[in-house]
Amino acid sequence: MAETKTHPAQHPVEVLGLTDTVSPSKGLRTMWRVFLIGTETPWQMAFALVSTLFAAVLQLIIPQLLGRAVDQSQVVSAGGHAATTQALLVTALLILGVSTLRGLFATFQNYFSEAVGHHTGLRLRLAYYDKIQHLSFGFHDRMHSGDLITLGLLDLEGARMFFATGVVRLLLLVVLIGFGGWWLIAIDPVLGLLALSFVPYVGWRSSTSQLELRQTWLDLQEHLSVLTRVMEENLAGIRVVRAFSAQEHELAKFRAASERALDLAHERVELRVRSTSAMTLSFFAAMGLVLLVGGLKVQAGSMTVGTLTAFLTFMMILQMPVRQLGMLVNSVARTSTCGARIFALMDLEPAVSNSPEAHVLTLTEGTLRLDHVSFAYPSAPDHLVLRDISFTAHRGEVIGIIGEQGSGKTTVAQLIPRFYDVTGGSITLDGQDIREVTLPSVRKAVAVVTQDVFMFTTTMENNIAYGNPWAPEAGIETSSSDAQLHDYIDALPERYRTVVGERGASLSGGQRQRMSIARSLILDPAVLIFDDSTAAIDARTEERIFAAIRAKVASRVTILIAHRLNTLSHADRILVLDGGRIAEQGTHAELLALNGRYRALYDLQHQSFGDRQ
Repeated sequence: MAETKTHPAQHPVEVLGLTDTVSPSKGLRTMWRVFLIGTETPWQMAFALVSTLFAAVLQLIIPQLLGRAVDQSQVVSAGGHAATTQALLVTALLILGVSTLRGLFATFQNYFSEAVGHHTGLRLRLAYYDKIQHLSFGFHDRMHSGDLITLGLLDLEGARMFFATGVVRLLLLVVLIGFGGWWLIAIDPVLGLLALSFVPYVGWRSSTSQLELRQTWLDLQEHLSVLTRVMEENLAGIRVVRAFSAQEHELAKFRAASERALDLAHERVELRVRSTSAMTLSFFAAMGLVLLVGGLKVQAGSMTVGTLTAFLTFMMILQMPVRQLGMLVNSVARTSTCGARIFALMDLEPAVSNSPEAHVLTLTEGTLRLDHVSFAYPSAPDHLVLRDISFTAHRGEVIGIIGEQGSGKTTVAQLIPRFYDVTGGSITLDGQDIREVTLPSVRKAVAVVTQDVFMFTTTMENNIAYGNPWAPEAGIETSSSDAQLHDYIDALPERYRTVVGERGASLSGGQRQRMSIARSLILDPAVLIFDDSTAAIDARTEERIFAAIRAKVASRVTILIAHRLNTLSHADRILVLDGGRIAEQGTHAELLALNGRYRALYDLQHQSFGDRQ
């Protein structure tokens, strides 16, 4: 079994270095960054803002026209003059025209603001996905994939809606409340203040309720993240679940997580209903006061019925935008929080990256050298997994590495292709430090065949040629033959165009490992590392695979990491690791003669084999 490293997944807030709250300055910077992404679609943004402005202004005109129509209708009732009737008809047509234009501009506002939001979401999504592709193994060791999926869906959705729910709504509220309120107070200060009296309470109540809803949303998001994690793990291990008849246990886990999410959803509904009821009550109370005071003014002759109608109509128009004050506050808070999490990930610098002076690796002799290498994983920086490892391998050599689980074998395999950077010492290829050359050139020169194999849901051909999509068909077949997989594929009805099931579910463990070997062989790397990659393959097939590899060993350095000593018996040199150090090294015969750790392992395996016979 290959050496494994456990890195417990942490909460995204811990991994990204965030706190539960976002400072005002950081929130403003986050919103500005989201807004700047929106400016990459300038025409849509301009149309959205201009349409919002026109829609708001036209909406302010409608109450005045309605008030004018009411006054004109009273004149018609009193005098019945044809000229007055004509004026009323003109006003009615104006109301119809203004309402139509207002609806048209509102449609443009919604369409173009959504367009800006979706373009922002696209750019954020691509940048987020690109960053995930480049972040180092150490980051993914600590971050659960379910949390990354949730972050890239829910948080990104919260940030991309900022223009439509924040910027556009702010402009609409400024025009309606600012200019509309000024117009009401200019007509009648007392009645204007009464008409606007519900605004402060509704704005406060809406804002506080939205902040409470935002907190419950964050809690709900955490529970949805747990749901995603439970479902992802269940689907990935569905065969284990079925094999151990653990369906009820898994269903109970999923039900518990779902019920917690449902409780939060009910809490959100209760908050929203209470808030809406209180805001509606305050609005109708203000409207009652306007009717009372305004009615008295109409009776006294100091105000027309049309003016009172205009006040009441404006209040009806203003009711919904004022309630949206809370949505605006929520949009700001949500963008600050969600955007901060998204940008915190996007601003991360990969622990392993190209240096500014990096050059492409140039291979001549194909010599690999580890010089006093020490290493500690980022999750446990004080614990050295490797200590002072030094060895040199020349082209054509086969180096075997063996040791107990946890001795550092897999870590060596992960350091050579620079999945991690060494803590101390250096690794060179033809004298070039792999930290000073480009990552793609290192990964092209070094291929690792691991025990844990991932297969993509695509054809056999595409899975084998994943590292070299332009590989010729003959090269794919040769690699498959060397990996002892060609005969199996050739017998399939669609041969290499057969689609592999999700995660290679349609293949056995040994077939998946052989496909992984073929995937690495097709790259023709300068250094080929087998990290216990034949553990699921029977001994006879394993011997044929290594016989094919040994026939081509002269063109590369080959490193074999294994637990079965028979796999390493033909190696030119074998390194025995113990506690992260090289305890012994030599040929198979030399190590047996030492009567040390290697001899003890050899005797133990052969004794166990004999007992099984």
